[in-house]
Formats: sequence, C-alpha cells, structure tokens
Amino acid sequence: MKILILGAGQVGASVAESLVSEKNDVTVVDTNTERLKDLQNQFDLRTVTGNAAHPEVLAEAGAADTDMLFAVTASDETNLVATKVAHAVFNIPTRIARIRSTWFERHPDLLHGEGFSVDHAICPEQIVTEYILRLVEFPEALQVAEFAGGRIDLVAVRAIEGGTLVRHPLRDLEKMLPDIEVKVAAIYRQDRPLPLAPETVVHAGDEVFFVAASEHIRHVMAHMRQIDRPVTRVIIAGGGNIGLRLATALEGRMNVKVIEASKRRCEFLAGQLESALVLNGDVSNEDLLGDESVDETDLFVSVTNDDEANIMSALLAKRMGARRVIALINRRAYGDLMQGGQIDIAISPAQATLGSLLEHVRRGDVVAVHSVRRGRAEAIELIAHGDRKTSRVVGRRIREIDMPPGSVIVGIIRGEKVIVAEEDSHVIEPDDHVIVFLTQKRMIPKIEKLFEVSVGFF
Repeated sequence: MKILILGAGQVGASVAESLVSEKNDVTVVDTNTERLKDLQNQFDLRTVTGNAAHPEVLAEAGAADTDMLFAVTASDETNLVATKVAHAVFNIPTRIARIRSTWFERHPDLLHGEGFSVDHAICPEQIVTEYILRLVEFPEALQVAEFAGGRIDLVAVRAIEGGTLVRHPLRDLEKMLPDIEVKVAAIYRQDRPLPLAPETVVHAGDEVFFVAASEHIRHVMAHMRQIDRPVTRVIIAGGGNIGLRLATALEGRMNVKVIEASKRRCEFLAGQLESALVLNGDVSNEDLLGDESVDETDLFVSVTNDDEANIMSALLAKRMGARRVIALINRRAYGDLMQGGQIDIAISPAQATLGSLLEHVRRGDVVAVHSVRRGRAEAIELIAHGDRKTSRVVGRRIREIDMPPGSVIVGIIRGEKVIVAEEDSHVIEPDDHVIVFLTQKRMIPKIEKLFEVSVGFF
C-alpha cells in the first residue's frame, strides 16, 4: 500500500515506523529537514521537505497515486487544508486527519463530505485521556484495551508475590475461577514473551495479559495481585489539553487538583472547571506538593508538554508518598527506562494514538486495533466472513486454524454474546468478531491473509 504521512512529529514518526516494518511504501512530508533526515536514517522510506498543505508539495510526494493519507502535523489548519486538497486535487481514497480542536467534536459535519473531506478524524489528546481514565478505573492495571464497545477487555497486570495464581501453572486458573471465562493472552518475563502452555507457571514480576468480560476484570486481577483501594484523590500536573480533559472527566466524582505553571492558563482552567482546584505553580516544587498533601494522593498524573518535567514531578511525587504515579513521556528511550521502576506507568501519546490510526490501514474487515507494550505487540478485532469453503477460519475450531507464531485468538463476539476463546471448545462462525493478540508485529500480514475470503465467496 502506498501511504503518505504529513508530519514527522511523534505521531507521524510512530506511524511511519509501524507501517515501514510491514513493507508499505511510505513517504513523509515535513518542514523540518533535520527530523526528516533522522527518519530516513532509521527507516526505509522517502521524505519530502515542504508545507504539507501546498498542492505542489503533495504532488512531489506522490499524492497522485497514493492509497492513503495521514495528516498528523501539529496544526489543525494544515491537516484540514491538506485533506481537502488530497480529495479535490489528487482523489486520494482514504484521508485521516489529526484534529486537536474540541470545536470539531461538536460540529463533525464540517469535517466530512463537502466540508474538509476528512474520512476519519482522530484526537490524540482525547485518546490519551481515555487511556488514563481506564487506568483510573483499574488502578492495578498497566494497560486496559476495550473491544466490542467495552464488553470485553484485554488487561495487562504485573503479577506480585501473594497473588493466588503466582507460582501456579495456567491450568489452575480454571479451578480458581470456575464461574468466570478468562484467557491468558501473553506472559512477558524480563521483557520477553513466554511460550504459553497449560504447565506455564506465573512468577512474581511477570507482565500478564488476559482477556475477560468487562464485569469480571477486577475479580481476575485479584488473583494476580492485591486489589488497590479505589482512586478518590487525584493531582494532575499540567493544565494543557490533556490535563483539562482529564480534570473535566474526573472532577464530578473525585477530589481533583490541577497544577499549572502559567497564570493565564490557570485563569482559563478555573473558568472551565466546576469543582477541581486549580493551582498556579511548578509541578516539581516539593513545597507545593507537600502543601497539597501529595502523600495522601491516590494518583499523581503528570501530563505537561515537557518530558523532563513529567519524569521529575512523577518521581518526586512517588518519593513523597503518592500511591501511584503516571507520566506522559514522548521519547521512547525515556519511557522504556522509566516504565515499571519508580514511575508506575509511562504513557507514550504517539503509541496510545497508533492503534486508532492503524485500524484504517489493516487489510480485511478490522473493527479495532490496540498497540500494546509501547508498540511492540498488537491486539486486533477482525470480522470473519465467508464459509468453510471460502475462509481459512470460518467453520473451524480454533485449534484447527493455522495461526502464525506468536499469535493467539483470545476472544469472540457473536452478536450480543461475549466468548473468551478456548481452542477445543469454540468454532468460528460467519460474522464473528474475532480478537487476536500478537506478540510479534511482523506476523500481522499473515493474520490479514488468514482472514481473507477467497474469490469464490464474492
């Protein structure tokens, strides 16, 4: 597939990395020559320097025969003009734009059709906010990915000593939870995936991914680790777009404080928020955090625009007694270094956004894509079509399906019914929504091919 990416920032670079690794023909456009040079040195792609909204720049980038356009620059205006030009001048079939303004959420008609010709709009700030909100709901989790409109979840949790499943083989899970359908999708030990078998033993420190119906998630987690008390006190460091969205979502049901360095921004936040307390100050000020009882805080979330400020404030809050800390970290090296140490969860905005973008690239009838483990693994929800003659999956028991190495079917949504997949028990039926977990992203083309329907079906 020929793909044009406008913008070489964190989001654009993450999309480019993922798509190049899957052998797509990728071109990246940006005004920053140095950033483009870095991308070209790292990946097998083409770059063009220039303003992405200019038709001549898009023409130079090969827009005339491009299959898909991602307009993910930092400017809404550039992205919107680019998608309009891509449609009107070059007739690019699929156009996806990053839109940060909340105004378009209230007036979506302007984006589509005869408006700016955007097929799919994504807002990274809202995606990250929803990501954090799921972690607030399940404070013990490392990541929560929703499928089937939130009816079934994929959850990552760190197993700790004292969990009832720790030091037990996976076959014991059924005895421990006889009335709950649950499937372990993957276990990572020392950052490497383990081969899964009934005799695989869960160790303290393992990162365990499991799938269960949403209402059973908390009960399953209790067997991996001690359940934390609910989150009631939250400090948000940074009052930018994400900080404001997060505070707005939480303030009605929790004690929320927002710390923001800009006095002018504080005045704006105070006018937007109803019950949250807005504080003007440095997020890394020890005296300020002490005065605001950070030691009694259930969750400290650092979401400023500065990686170093987020890391330092989160580390400081943890040292001063905050029960759980989350830091927004753009640089992958920083995130890998901090995740799982004194910082409980390091969130990459680009990686959190990646799944929403990849939904439109995946071949086949794909409903949802979640990028996990900072982009190294993936969970996909696909729709199975055809019958036993025209499909490699429909009409077959899961154990009969030739799944690529490192991939496993973990769930099935059949109408209103949610099924946690078992190899010997379940048969894939037409129109089933099938959830697949992949520890090796290079196997994605094989999964796509597996779910293809032969010509006879059409």
